Amino acid sequence: MVSGLAGGVVGAQLERNGGIGAVELPQPSAAPSGRAPDSVAGIAARALPSVVTLHVTGSEESGTGTGFVLDTQGHILTNNHVVQPAGGDGAITVVFNGGQTATAEIVGRDSGYDLAVVRVTGVKGLTPLPLGNSDDVQVGDPVVAIGAPFDLEGTVTAGIISAKERPITAGGDGGDASDVSYVDALQTDAPINPGNSGGPLLDRRGRVVGINSAIRSAGAGTGADSGQAGSIGLGFAIPVNQGKRVAEELINTGRATRPVIGITLDMGWSGDGARVGTAADGDASPVTPGGPGARAGLRAGDVITEVDGQRVHSGEELIVRTRAHRPGDRLRLTVERDGQERTLSLVLGSSK
Repeated sequence: MVSGLAGGVVGAQLERNGGIGAVELPQPSAAPSGRAPDSVAGIAARALPSVVTLHVTGSEESGTGTGFVLDTQGHILTNNHVVQPAGGDGAITVVFNGGQTATAEIVGRDSGYDLAVVRVTGVKGLTPLPLGNSDDVQVGDPVVAIGAPFDLEGTVTAGIISAKERPITAGGDGGDASDVSYVDALQTDAPINPGNSGGPLLDRRGRVVGINSAIRSAGAGTGADSGQAGSIGLGFAIPVNQGKRVAEELINTGRATRPVIGITLDMGWSGDGARVGTAADGDASPVTPGGPGARAGLRAGDVITEVDGQRVHSGEELIVRTRAHRPGDRLRLTVERDGQERTLSLVLGSSK
């Protein structure tokens, strides 16, 4: 009877506690550490060493942004609005993925494209990020964004290309029209937040296809980080083909050229299309004499409705479509004049 009673007690304990001694939960054996090169983890592992966080301080404001290494000489591409707080006497500190820090100087910046190049010196082992071709990107392609949202450096998010050629404007909040950025953007649903600006948008091969620059947030407009609002899946990136051209010019000359039509637009026009201004008595002609627009046959009051077959609905959209090209490119403009539609061929001029 004693033996039976003892066995019953032990059996009850085993059933209740699963055994005698400490409980150990099951766990699978370690999985292989490697990841496929085109997986998000594989892309991040290759790209993170080339992505940096920028801490910018100036006399009146400070901020955090992202950039990525362009070459072994220490050039780093970022957004103009990231470095702008530094002004002429501020400081820019670059933090690399491994924790190394370096002081950077501005090589050149352009508010119209919202791009800037800074340079660090004395840093060894720099690995440039490979640049892709943004013209080849298709809607639905998977992409990865890397940045420092809210100063959380090395943050990786993933999504797809939601749309291409989205005309967006940002900046100019102080009423300075020259400070407005015009971008023919790639749209992505990869989460982008304040601090991601200037970081790379990568394709599945780990190549840069865009420079993350703006978001649209609930209750806010489209802008450079849109204040401190968070992501709702509407992020915008400057196509890398445009970024490459501007970066090369900033590195080589310190300034970027802008393609121009040589006209003054009526930005108060409420109709559809982009309307060339009309000169009041004593005012300069809205069509620059001898300029690209004049040579193409544009006149005051003309309404430009299409560029290379793509509709434009406002003066801002026309500027965006123009900025997506290089000086010297030829455009086909559809123009309405006196109720008649006509097509003009125009070669873009250059301005700094």
